[in-house]
Amino acid sequence: MMFFCDREKLEMSRIARAVQYVCCGVLLFAASNSYALCQGIGMIALLLGAYIVINIAPVFVLPRTKQLRACARGNALLMEFLISTALSVVFFIQNLFRSPDLKELLVNTLFAVLLEAIVFWNGIVRVYLRSRQLGIKIRVIGLVCGLIPVAQLVALGLIIRTVSKEIAYENRRVLLDESRKDMQICATKYPVLMVHGVFFRDFRYLNYWGRIPGALQDNGARIFYGNHQSAAAVAQSGQEISDRILQIIQETGCEKVNIIAHSKGGLDCRSALTNPEIAKHVATLTTINTPHRGCEFADYLLDKIPKDEQDAVAGAYNAALRRLGDPNPDFMAAVTNLTASFCKVFNERVTDAQGVYYQSIGTKLNKASGGRFPLNFTYYLAHYFDGANDGLVGEASFAWGERYRLLTVNGKRGISHGDMIDLNRENIAEFDVREFYVQLVADLKKRGF
Repeated sequence: MMFFCDREKLEMSRIARAVQYVCCGVLLFAASNSYALCQGIGMIALLLGAYIVINIAPVFVLPRTKQLRACARGNALLMEFLISTALSVVFFIQNLFRSPDLKELLVNTLFAVLLEAIVFWNGIVRVYLRSRQLGIKIRVIGLVCGLIPVAQLVALGLIIRTVSKEIAYENRRVLLDESRKDMQICATKYPVLMVHGVFFRDFRYLNYWGRIPGALQDNGARIFYGNHQSAAAVAQSGQEISDRILQIIQETGCEKVNIIAHSKGGLDCRSALTNPEIAKHVATLTTINTPHRGCEFADYLLDKIPKDEQDAVAGAYNAALRRLGDPNPDFMAAVTNLTASFCKVFNERVTDAQGVYYQSIGTKLNKASGGRFPLNFTYYLAHYFDGANDGLVGEASFAWGERYRLLTVNGKRGISHGDMIDLNRENIAEFDVREFYVQLVADLKKRGF
């Protein structure tokens, strides 16, 4: 997925930042060197003033958003810390072999460690608090390796590289959206209804679709959510979605909606469209990683796991989700409706509604390690029964409707079931999930929907 940006300006800003990192690193080294500070009051004022300014504003070429600017400043401090520390180490070794006053050298070293530690913690706290791509894993690596010599440099390099990529990636997104703001490419004729999959709910502050709705709205889309239960039979969920469609029609006055449904949500919507009174209010149905032909491994698990254990898990789940707002969750009905045996009967019985444009998208992981837990585990199970898969659903199960696309990326990673709803809010180098949905909805607009 390519971004449109001024590449020449981007390269110039990289050079400007690099020059500033080096200059600030040298100034930090000088300010943390007690020998330099012995050159008089004027030098002390100059260097300590530079030290304070650098800690407040370590870089002047900044990205567009407040969050990215905080990351950029923190990351700049870490890089400048590395330059200053490297110069201090070289200076220490050089003076050690010159046999100076050891007491004086020790005082200088302690002074340098103190001032450079301030720079380091100033930077690391900023990126830990504001970066969205470091994740728990890299943060833990940084904390653990921070206590181990040499390993701490490797961890710091990982942190700097991750945050640098985040800043560049996100800033390109901001520039792209700014460049086409007036075009409103996602302002479709009919609003978009986003329907979640199984075992999730449409929470207000924990969006099932991650950063996707925000990207769509920035480009003109009107977004609504299914607000149905997290786990229920396909027929029950279909009825809830039907009620939601009628509610949207009544509240907005729009004639129809465009539905984008993920995972089991695609089956739920197909069920809803069997009612002609609902189908006439739906322009399009786009299913994302939906198991239209079910999952063979679901049949296997239901056959092998003892009924008592199934009932125990179902009872615990249903009790928990009632507390979270589901009026009548049904774990076992939801799981059973994901089996290949159920979907075979379902597909024979349920036909596509006339006048509704159906399309589907599927993805696959190239290796199990491309998915996060538990998808890296279930990948093997799905692969044994269903072949190539996204960590849950086999490739053969995705296709439905007039148009079908299978997505993946080069290398070991691939695109998982969770990646398609931005579950982990992770930036994937070769696949911008937000831009994918922007282009998906933009295509619906071009088609007159």
